Amino acid sequence: MKVSFYTLGCKVNLYESEVIMNMFKKRGYEIVDFNDKSHIVIINTCTVTNTSDKKSRNIIRQAVRNNPNAIIVVMGCYSQVRSEDIKSIPGVNIIIGNSNKSKVVDLVEEYIKNKENKTIIDNIMKTCFEPMELDKFETKTRAFVKIQDGCNNFCSYCIIPYSRGGIRSKEKEDVIREVNCLVNNGYKEVVLTGIHTGHYGKDKYDYDFSDLLTELCKIDGLLRIRISSIEITELDDKFMKVLQNKKIVDHIHIPLQSGCDKILKLMNRKYDTNYFYNKIEKIRSIRPDISITTDLIVGFPNETDNDFNDTYEFIKKVNFTKVHVFPYSRRKGTPADLMNNQVDESIKKLRVRKILELSKELEINYMTKFINKKLDILVETYEDGIITGHTSNYICVKTRGNESDINTIKSVLVKEIDYPNMK
Repeated sequence: MKVSFYTLGCKVNLYESEVIMNMFKKRGYEIVDFNDKSHIVIINTCTVTNTSDKKSRNIIRQAVRNNPNAIIVVMGCYSQVRSEDIKSIPGVNIIIGNSNKSKVVDLVEEYIKNKENKTIIDNIMKTCFEPMELDKFETKTRAFVKIQDGCNNFCSYCIIPYSRGGIRSKEKEDVIREVNCLVNNGYKEVVLTGIHTGHYGKDKYDYDFSDLLTELCKIDGLLRIRISSIEITELDDKFMKVLQNKKIVDHIHIPLQSGCDKILKLMNRKYDTNYFYNKIEKIRSIRPDISITTDLIVGFPNETDNDFNDTYEFIKKVNFTKVHVFPYSRRKGTPADLMNNQVDESIKKLRVRKILELSKELEINYMTKFINKKLDILVETYEDGIITGHTSNYICVKTRGNESDINTIKSVLVKEIDYPNMK
């Protein structure tokens, strides 16, 4: 039988879908492209914004329309908080939230036998970490490893704690075994991911994220360790010491969300701009050329033009490499949804555009520092005499090479910017 997948949202979803895909393969199923006809369709949903909800619904309807006789399975964050919405879509057979994902193959085979639709939505606030492991990933060079789930921050705009639950960590022995297995299977780089990655171990261990990084750095054959995202409040002195190890890449993604102290307080973020800036300066004292990228929300309730300008100037002061900017999206059930002075959508769009223009300028400025310098790239693809790979600081470089270069570290003299790449 043929199985297709569609994954929306974050790297955690991507990892979980990959695990489930491998489970199907091991049971003898054939994995096909989402646009091909299939007997089973798995949709891993996202609910971080209203746009994510809408896209999740559209993908579900597309899957039903293109595969009218298929078994349709919908899971993930949107399922967890809006299962009744999904039930109203004709053609969906199995609905689960953010637990029981490792049981998807069993649930499908049970459906094949009895043809009974099923909805399983557990209390996500009372669930444990669901064990999942991978020995191979879609790409040959970079593998994601989910080490943690859930978030306890409860930022006033965010639905994720309600869809993912509280923080819970994978057993450290399981993480180390999984990474060792991936390295033995040829992977040079791993990306550590979670919903609140830097809070790893805080739920049950006298063992934290920095301890885990220290152990992973000892693995022979593992050349690069990348962190998908980490909060500024998790960058303590212990982490700063680990950051000196060159196996940890020269790129770190640290969400800012706002560069205005008034808005940060309304967002229920756990820092102010002074704290954020001082931490960035500490990082750069250890890694002068590190690429620091960030997330930003504009148009949060009560954000005035002056507040936005404060954010704009703070982004320039920090000198991020790149800014991922999102217009504030109202999420029912969060405190920010009930706040007065909601910002008009047209103003949000203007602010997004202005930040995107600044982000491109900052990105090009950062790239310019590396013109006529040699950079090491982990080669990922080959096509028509051109290889493509990423540097430690996540600059995408294209250069001439051979197919045999894939999954090797190649030193390249970078001569010019061909935005968004270098060559």
